[in-house]
Amino acid sequence: MLADMRVPARIEPGPGQESVWDYPRPPRIEPSSCHIVVELGGVVIAESTAALRVLETSQPPVFYLPRADIAVEHLVPTRTHTYCEWKGQASYFTVEAGGRVQVDAAWTYPDPIPGFEAVVGHVAFYAQLMDRCLVDDETVEPNAGSFYGGWITSKVVGPFKGAPGTLGW
Repeated sequence: MLADMRVPARIEPGPGQESVWDYPRPPRIEPSSCHIVVELGGVVIAESTAALRVLETSQPPVFYLPRADIAVEHLVPTRTHTYCEWKGQASYFTVEAGGRVQVDAAWTYPDPIPGFEAVVGHVAFYAQLMDRCLVDDETVEPNAGSFYGGWITSKVVGPFKGAPGTLGW
């Protein structure tokens, strides 16, 4: 039997919320002044109020933090590369801190496709591989699955693409 490929009904956003179904395709990049914190092994890996949010239909925002706001000594480049139809080829990092090691837990676009040059010099983190990620003191819920790296907060509603059975949406 074929899996049901219908998209569940859009959740109507409440006051102060936004729906991922109102995000554009191709994605939009916008500056964020939110206070972003990434922790692993009891160590603050990154802290920024100058992140970029990448917003794409059906996916929670992905926060890209400037390298200047990251303790880059905790990032070890790996040989992993993936390709995004919008941003181009991503390169990955293992994140090591406080005795913890998370392979391919962060990524960057060193030479993105035209239109996405703003992400050069920025790094995004998979929240599900970090001990804690915060947006304005709210602990992030990681995007389900291992493909998308979105961060879910109380300010964004779905349904969200990424969990098993949603890749065909």
